[in-house]
Amino acid sequence: MGLFDKKYCDICGEKIGLLGNRKLEDGNLCKKCAGKLSPFFSERRKSTVDQIRDQLAYREANRARVEAFRVTAVYGDGTKIYLDETAESFMVSGASDLKEANPDVIDLSAVTSCRLEVQEVKHEEKTKDKEGKTVSCNPPRYTYNYNFILTIYVDHPYFDEIHVRLNGSHTVDTGRHPVTGQNAFRGEISAYQAPDRVMPYAQEYVSYVLMAKEAESGLMRRKRARAEEPAAPAHMEPRGPMECPRCGAMTTPDAGGCCEYCGSRIV
Repeated sequence: MGLFDKKYCDICGEKIGLLGNRKLEDGNLCKKCAGKLSPFFSERRKSTVDQIRDQLAYREANRARVEAFRVTAVYGDGTKIYLDETAESFMVSGASDLKEANPDVIDLSAVTSCRLEVQEVKHEEKTKDKEGKTVSCNPPRYTYNYNFILTIYVDHPYFDEIHVRLNGSHTVDTGRHPVTGQNAFRGEISAYQAPDRVMPYAQEYVSYVLMAKEAESGLMRRKRARAEEPAAPAHMEPRGPMECPRCGAMTTPDAGGCCEYCGSRIV
């Protein structure tokens, strides 16, 4: 086939425009169908047509979970983490219309860990000399801005991590000490435990650290609950397949008496 031969989407069958092709391992995908995939999915080029069909079926079924989702807590600016603590699930999206965006609804039992990365951006302040040239201050002066990236690690068939910039599109400026030129908050780890004693212009920094801790607490609640459940008696006989009252799957309970699919305690 030539470079400019017409290509058709192996999912919907529509003709693909000149710059609209999204290559698959064994076929082609149009821009419209690619837009229906999970935004956290990054293995499209290594996926087969059948695998993409399976994911699109999952994504369509996900719409019912978005419809049933009831927000009980929200974390972040711009892109947000939404929790449904009653249904023990969460989703991440920056869309204003969640039903239209169809964000992946993920069970809290799928969360394996969370990690906060505070990214520091350093800027040197400049001044003018007697000749009007831009030069460094003496001593040098710097300002520091920060971004707060919370990574959520999950056990999911189509992706294993989600990155959320909690502070949205703006960076957090903690200020500069007016005499030394040093950042007024750098290294003040003790301030995490005592935000009321932090200088006023560093309060926003602390607020995002605390937001990350609260989000992690909500996301990890299912894993902690399982860790705190009493161990099954050593003499307990293995149980045969039974229906899980939470997810409805036919499951053989594990050694702790939990459903192998959703992790709920059933025996």
